[in-house]
Amino acid sequence: MGRLVYSMFTSLDGYASDTSGSSDWGGAGDPELHDFAAEQSRGFGTYLYGRRMYETMTFWETALDVPDHPDFVRRFATVWQAATKVVYSTTLDETTTARTTLERTFDPVAVRAWVDTLDHDVTIDGPTLAAHALRAGIVDEVHPYVSPVSVGGGLPFWPEGLRLDLDLLDEHRFRGGALWLRYAVRR
Repeated sequence: MGRLVYSMFTSLDGYASDTSGSSDWGGAGDPELHDFAAEQSRGFGTYLYGRRMYETMTFWETALDVPDHPDFVRRFATVWQAATKVVYSTTLDETTTARTTLERTFDPVAVRAWVDTLDHDVTIDGPTLAAHALRAGIVDEVHPYVSPVSVGGGLPFWPEGLRLDLDLLDEHRFRGGALWLRYAVRR
């Protein structure tokens, strides 16, 4: 039975992107962080995205085509390309990456039932889509990568008004000051 995991970068003050829409402060150039994320992602056979997160992640579709990308970029690209992707969007006309399907609506009951049939974990990325899953109570674990920066505003990592009780299962500290946390959502 698969687990549904919300995993992405957040600032210390709780934003997935800042007021300009950027998340470049999240550690994109940190080889240690990328390699750790690639290793964690090996267990995710499927990524669930909203349109904006999907458009951000399409970079990884062609990352292996650029010979001068660092090895840590190439390692993550290999993991990302091997997974299937499902994009939930009412505005996207088509997907541009391999192993990707487009869904028009996010049905939490159907997603939970589907994840339960899988032999791998599924990650839900992007705070807007994840908010639907968190509010519906279908997320099993939350894996924030906390960056040592306060951005002062932007798109929140957590949906407003949502209370969750969490149990810390694991953590990893990076030399650059970031922290990965693994929490189980208490039912």
